Amino acid sequence: MNGAVPGFVPRMLVDPAVGLFRADERVFTAMLDGWRAQMLARGLTTQTIKQRCQLLARFQEFTGEFPWQWRAVDIDEFLAGLRSGEQPISLKTLRSYSNAVGMFCAYLTHPGYGWGEFCERTFGDIPSQICFEWNTPRHTTDDAVPAQRRAFTKVELQRLFDHVDDLVDREYAAGSKRWLPLFRDSVAFKVCYAYGLRRREMTMLDLEDFGPNPHVNEYGRFGAVQVRFAKGTAGSGPRRRTVLTVPEFDWVVDQLRTWTGGMRARFPTADRSSALWPSERGARMSLGSFGDAFAAARDAVGLPKELGLHCLRHSYVTHLIEAGYDPAFVQTQVGHSYASTTGLYTSVSSDFKQKTVQQMIARRITTLEDPDA
Repeated sequence: MNGAVPGFVPRMLVDPAVGLFRADERVFTAMLDGWRAQMLARGLTTQTIKQRCQLLARFQEFTGEFPWQWRAVDIDEFLAGLRSGEQPISLKTLRSYSNAVGMFCAYLTHPGYGWGEFCERTFGDIPSQICFEWNTPRHTTDDAVPAQRRAFTKVELQRLFDHVDDLVDREYAAGSKRWLPLFRDSVAFKVCYAYGLRRREMTMLDLEDFGPNPHVNEYGRFGAVQVRFAKGTAGSGPRRRTVLTVPEFDWVVDQLRTWTGGMRARFPTADRSSALWPSERGARMSLGSFGDAFAAARDAVGLPKELGLHCLRHSYVTHLIEAGYDPAFVQTQVGHSYASTTGLYTSVSSDFKQKTVQQMIARRITTLEDPDA
C-alpha cells in the first residue's frame, strides 16, 4: 500500500525522522485532509466537502477528544443537543450530520488507508465507527416532506397572484420605482409554479435556458426550459432536466414574452449577465430575496406560514395529477428519481377525489346493468 491511494496516511506522518509536535491536532488535521482528498476523488462538490469538514471540526471541538478516542455516546450527546435547543435542527439536517460523521469514521477505519495502524502505534488506540442504525435517524420516504407542507389550492394561488399583481398596478400608478421589482417577482413566482421548479432552479435560470418545442409551435421560444441546477445526489453537484410547457400552464408563455421582451432590460444590471432575474444591485437575484418577497405576499393575504415558495412545486404536481396527466410524465417533469417521491408531493383536492369516486361508481353501475359493455 502506498500514498497513491486518495486519503492515505501522509508520508510526513509515518516518517520516523519527523517528530510530531502537538501530535493529536496535527494528526486530526491530516485525517481531514485525507478525507477531503477521498471525497474529491469521488467527485463530490467542493461546497459539500467544505461543509462536511467544518462539521467534523465542530464535532471534535464539542467532544474535546480526537477520532481514536470517540465513542458512540459522543455522537448521541452531540445530536441530542442540536435537537433539544431553542431552535432544534430539522430531521433532514440531523440525518446529514450523522451521515457525515459516520462516513468520516468509515474512512478512518478502512484498512486501505492505514489510519488504524498509525493511531495504534502513535497513541495506543484506534478509530472506530460510532454511528450505527440504533443511534442515528433512519431515512424513510414518508418523512421526506414535513406534514405541514402542502400544495396551494387554486383559490389560494389566485388570491396570492392577484395580490402581487395589484401591488404592481398600485406602485406603477403612484409613480414609484418599486413596480418593476414587484413585476419581476410576480413573473418569477408564476414561472416557478408553471414549471414545477425548486427555488434554486428558478433563481438560477438564464435567458438561454428557454427553447422551442418542435411539436408545439404556438409556444415559440418558450416551449421548454432546460433546468441546469436541479438537485443532485450524494453531493455530486446539480443535474439537468428539460421541462416542457404544458397546456394547463400555457399562460406563462405571455408572461415570459412580456418579461424578456423589454421589462427585464429596464434593470440597470440587466446587461451584466444573461440571468433571467436581475436584481436592483446585482446581476442575479438571490434565493433568499425571492423567499422573503414570497413570504411577504403570503402573509399579506393571510395564508399559513408553512406554505413557502417550495409549495408552488407541490401545487404543480397536484394540479397536473388533477388534470389527468400520467404520473410518470409528472415525475419526469419535476425530476424525481422515484414515483413515491412524486406521490408525497401530491395533495389532490376533495373535489378531485369525489369526481374520481363518482366516475368509478358510474362505471360499476354500467357494468352491472350491461355486463358486455
